[in-house]
Amino acid sequence: MATLTDPPSPVETIKAASRRLRGSLAESLDDALTGAIRADDTQLIKFHGSYQQDDRDLREERRAQKLEPAYSFMIRTRTPGGVVTPQQWLALDAIATTYANGTLRLTTRQAFQFHGVIKRDLKATIQAINRSLVDSIAACGDVNRNVMVSANPVQSQAHAAVYDWARRLSEHLKPQTRAYYEIWLDEQKVAGSGEEDEPIYGPVYLPRKFKTALAIPPFNDVDLFANDLGFIAIIDAGVLQGFNVAVGGGLGAAHGDARTYPRLAEVIGFVPPERLLAVAEAVVTAQRDLGNRSDRKLSRLKYTIDRLGLPAFKAEVERRLGEPLPAARPYAFEHSGDRYGWVEGHDGAWHLGLRIESGRVADRGERRHLAGLRAIARIHTGDFRLTGNQNLVIAGVAPAARAAIDRLVAEHGLDDHRRATPVRRNALACVALPTCALAMAEAERYLSPLLARIEERLAAHALADAPIGLRISGCPNGCSRPYLGEIGLVGKAPGRYNLMLGADARGQRLNRLHRENIDEPQILAELDGLFARYADQRHPGEGFGDFLVRSGIVAVPAPPSLPLEPPQ
Repeated sequence: MATLTDPPSPVETIKAASRRLRGSLAESLDDALTGAIRADDTQLIKFHGSYQQDDRDLREERRAQKLEPAYSFMIRTRTPGGVVTPQQWLALDAIATTYANGTLRLTTRQAFQFHGVIKRDLKATIQAINRSLVDSIAACGDVNRNVMVSANPVQSQAHAAVYDWARRLSEHLKPQTRAYYEIWLDEQKVAGSGEEDEPIYGPVYLPRKFKTALAIPPFNDVDLFANDLGFIAIIDAGVLQGFNVAVGGGLGAAHGDARTYPRLAEVIGFVPPERLLAVAEAVVTAQRDLGNRSDRKLSRLKYTIDRLGLPAFKAEVERRLGEPLPAARPYAFEHSGDRYGWVEGHDGAWHLGLRIESGRVADRGERRHLAGLRAIARIHTGDFRLTGNQNLVIAGVAPAARAAIDRLVAEHGLDDHRRATPVRRNALACVALPTCALAMAEAERYLSPLLARIEERLAAHALADAPIGLRISGCPNGCSRPYLGEIGLVGKAPGRYNLMLGADARGQRLNRLHRENIDEPQILAELDGLFARYADQRHPGEGFGDFLVRSGIVAVPAPPSLPLEPPQ
């Protein structure tokens, strides 16, 4: 195992020599002879919110024609809590249809992604994003990424306060380098350019990506325990009292490497609202100084904590904070899914939850979601809120406007949530093929046909209304959080997946490997037998994952530190 004294990884060397994330990105963009950027710059551009990709469906054809791969770029936004105005939605829609592949993608971290942007349009696209008062800085890379928050923070003043803390935290942990503004927005360089002080991140930033979320019980729609850092809002009599602090979550793993594993965050204490930023900074800087910079597979905070031990890491955070953390306070999560349809807010406004399959906003046949949401944005006076489950809330709708929005929803096929089965409403999928370089199998493109076959088997056992959570990922990195699915499918090879079973519906228990490297007929046969047992032997109200654990079909050991629950 790598130690803190081992030589730094190649990515660490690239960051150290990058002049605060500038590298040779400007030169790469100016090189018209290739659709790609230089190798080192592919690492640095992540900090600017973009990944270089190529269309893997075309690789062999282009290789045969002696052409370079069909390179393009994905751009991800930094949108704390996934909140945008109707005007911003229209601007992002225009960007998607002008520069990208004509679709918007809503991610599992409440951000937008644009796919298929070619290099010569990359700068213009990022400039257009910034003109909408959205940006992409720190949306990827070894920094704190988009801060998540429960998707309905408009139900009370306390919910609004939690969102405001998420927004403030995103700003507090944003890198200080001016590289983004110089390269993409033509900001004039000043003295000290390339040597800016990074008081939180230091000159080489974090050892690996860092994810933060804020949840508002009883909803865990951000899958808080999957994050490096989590804040659980404690609300009493409608007033925000503070947050329980959880550290050490992360779902990435690598096939065949037992050193890597998904892990849930553990609660270490409580913090009043005014100390949230200080606690976050203490956790981030502890990971900055103590994380593994030699082996990127072992660089996430979860491995730092497991190497040091949770008590030692907590003590280090408290040392940096300058005070001990008070004991965590009781809370309870009920589920990690989204709510669909109309929900009334505290101020008389209404909020409409819509299902967006795989988060892909596109015009396809009768489902003209892009056009429909464009039409809604033109009349909507509230805002749009992305959920952590790839769905959308049209928030702050006046009672008098509900009928008009309902009409547009129905006309454009956006009312899928009214017809979809529970398993379809709860399903998640990552992008996977053809653009993700890490994907080993299909996910987004396979989700709908797979769900149709699973729905057939559920119906055969009178389980059509069972709210089972299914998640599919094209690789073990887990962008769709498959390890928290009651049914998780993790891509192993084209058409083959590891079948993971046994998570709960609250996002507080990981699933476990049940069958390895199996194809669709084997997956369906295995699930069919389990559905039959579930239909026959379940307790009233018992979830599928809970049944699998109770019945001994899946052996799930207790986590080292159970999330704090109120006494029964």
